[in-house]
Amino acid sequence: MANVQLRPWVWATSGIAVLSALFFVTPLTLAGCLAGATYLLVSSLLVSLGLGHRGMTRLGPANAATATRSTLVGLITAFVVTSFTRPIPVALLIGLTVAALLLDTVDGWLARRFRSESELGARFDMEVDAFLMLVLSVFNARDLGWWIVAIGLMRYAFVAVGWLLPWMRAQLPPRYWRKIVTAVAGVTITLAATGLFPLAVDAIALGVALLLLIESFGRDVIWLWRQRRTHRAMSATSASSEIGDPLPSLGASAVRQEI
Repeated sequence: MANVQLRPWVWATSGIAVLSALFFVTPLTLAGCLAGATYLLVSSLLVSLGLGHRGMTRLGPANAATATRSTLVGLITAFVVTSFTRPIPVALLIGLTVAALLLDTVDGWLARRFRSESELGARFDMEVDAFLMLVLSVFNARDLGWWIVAIGLMRYAFVAVGWLLPWMRAQLPPRYWRKIVTAVAGVTITLAATGLFPLAVDAIALGVALLLLIESFGRDVIWLWRQRRTHRAMSATSASSEIGDPLPSLGASAVRQEI
């Protein structure tokens, strides 16, 4: 399995092929299919650019697992966009989400098993997680209020601030609590999408998840603020290594190793 390799365009075209098939056998709309396909094409392009910057052309087994999870996120995106204009099979949406969450434990294990951990793989994994959280936030927002989208936008707000404030792009130290908070948010937002619980219960649970995310991101911002002088001293030497690399724009603002 260590020899398993995958070109990014293979995962994108495979996902688009699945979307095309689902278009004819499920309630997926054309807009939904286009949204899912756009996500797959853009994400595969960015990963391809990241690989090229590092002199690589293929994904190893760990990143191939992440690419499979990214394909599921593309399908989930298509169903969420469709849900705004017609009913969708929620059970299928939840099944795809659960599969994506379970696969999230596989890519990390494969990276450790084959000693193939990399910054690229960590960022790829993180961005797939972040987009899944955003899509599920949008799905739940229709019934529970658009404040829930703040859960999915938290990561992107963190990145955007990093574009404006260079000290926010420093490397964060590992923190297990960060993983717990992200896992809680992911499980909570998935359970809310099932519709099994009263809206009030879902709203309270998601409110708690949002507060936990605010605390976690806030703690990281405070740590980065305290380290900003060190970052200024190191930024000049590290800037040249990032020129032309598309992934700092993907995972900038300090690599937060959530899951």
